[in-house]
Amino acid sequence: MSRLKVGVIFGGACEEHPVSIKSAREVARNLDTEKYEPFWIGITADGDWKLCDGPAADWENGGARPVTLSPDRSVHGLLVMGQEGYETVRLDLVFPVLHGRLGEDGAIQGLLELSGIPYVGCDIQSSAVCMDKSLAYSVTRSAGIATPNFWVVTENEKVDPDRLRYPVFVKPARSGSSFGVSKVTEKEELTSALSAAHQYDSKALVEEAVAGSEIGCAVLEEPFGLVTGEVDRVDLSHGFFRIHQEDSPETGSENSTFIVPADISDDSRRLVQEAAKTIYRALGCKGLARVDLFLTDDGQVVLNEVNTMPGLTSYSRYPRMMAAAGLSLSDVIDRLISMALHGKKR
Repeated sequence: MSRLKVGVIFGGACEEHPVSIKSAREVARNLDTEKYEPFWIGITADGDWKLCDGPAADWENGGARPVTLSPDRSVHGLLVMGQEGYETVRLDLVFPVLHGRLGEDGAIQGLLELSGIPYVGCDIQSSAVCMDKSLAYSVTRSAGIATPNFWVVTENEKVDPDRLRYPVFVKPARSGSSFGVSKVTEKEELTSALSAAHQYDSKALVEEAVAGSEIGCAVLEEPFGLVTGEVDRVDLSHGFFRIHQEDSPETGSENSTFIVPADISDDSRRLVQEAAKTIYRALGCKGLARVDLFLTDDGQVVLNEVNTMPGLTSYSRYPRMMAAAGLSLSDVIDRLISMALHGKKR
């Protein structure tokens, strides 16, 4: 029986480039090569596409060849450049292990839709909506789930600092992870926080802080419905959660630890899991997502954000939550590929 040809795209021309490479390395360790023939497509920080042997430290060097994903559906795969022209490689499926801008915002999904190749994860619409936190909040509120109070601030807009109740969080509206995020405890810090956010996005959010525990829920789509991993809780010693900006997250976070399963009541756990599923459906997610929430002291669930291609690194929350529920990353990859091939109508 021939192996499925799977194109794994990683890297990317955005601030989450290094995290994507780490996620791809975990995919490489857990991809069953008896079932799948991987084609590793790395995107450099400058946006160059390379066909390489895998996401090792030197993947851009050596025998890496220029490659592009053809939008021509008759190709259904890659155009690999050589000295005497190009050759085509037909792919059965693409796994875009890309985080943040151009990876989770609908951009790569649009190219994949043009190509006609099945792919893992959310489609154009759900990717774009989830990436824009103000849109995600609006949709989520319409589904009956609470969100933080927030204000949208563009680069040319002013916000009256006296109208806010501190602390507030200032963040890019359409950026992954915690790049450009600031916690503002007094009004004099607001201008510099907005400037930091606008370095990553012309649209920023100012959010009132939510008093409660930071809770995560991993969601995986199966043919029979949605399943969730064990709920986790981020235990912060100070500051806010920003593990991907730390120097050595593989050896432990500077200010946070993860409690899996979360040390919350069974009723709260069920509430979180059901809320995560409701948010997933309302936003039109497909394949997988990590839904980050706050659980307040009075038992209310409040949305924080939705990651449509959550980190899959050795220290990431999504694989840890799934593993605690009995699903290894290898199992998760198998199920994602199966859903992308057979369970989706694009």
